[in-house]
Amino acid sequence: MSTNIEELNPGLKDLGKYEYGWADSDAAGSVAKRGLDADVVRGISELKNEPTWMLEQRLKALRLFDKKPMPTWGSDLTDIDFQNIKYFVRSTEKQATSWEDLPEDIKNTYDRLGIPEAEKQRLVAGVAAQYESEVVYHQIREDLEEQGV
Repeated sequence: MSTNIEELNPGLKDLGKYEYGWADSDAAGSVAKRGLDADVVRGISELKNEPTWMLEQRLKALRLFDKKPMPTWGSDLTDIDFQNIKYFVRSTEKQATSWEDLPEDIKNTYDRLGIPEAEKQRLVAGVAAQYESEVVYHQIREDLEEQGV
């Protein structure tokens, strides 16, 4: 007898439902390539300026991913179209170290999500904000950075 995870926990059905009623213009995402193959992996690695050993690890992982069957023990994953996913979207050219240096559309997204101003300015220890595929903002207290945090 096969039971999927939603049958065991019906509350999972609504998990991840989009409830905010807005979307970004997605200028960066509109040019991102869909699909996953060795060329996409190489392109992402090049964009991220990764060392050769990292690219080799990613390509090895892709070969393993391609060989593995989809798991059947949890939720039904057969509808996932891996060739219709954008695996990497770069929304800024460089990581910002001050909130003011972030592009307006990214700041607006965090405002719409209700991230309080205090969180944006929280430099007590540090803050990192991810947007799309990368961290776009990172700030840490100087004395902590000097300690290697």
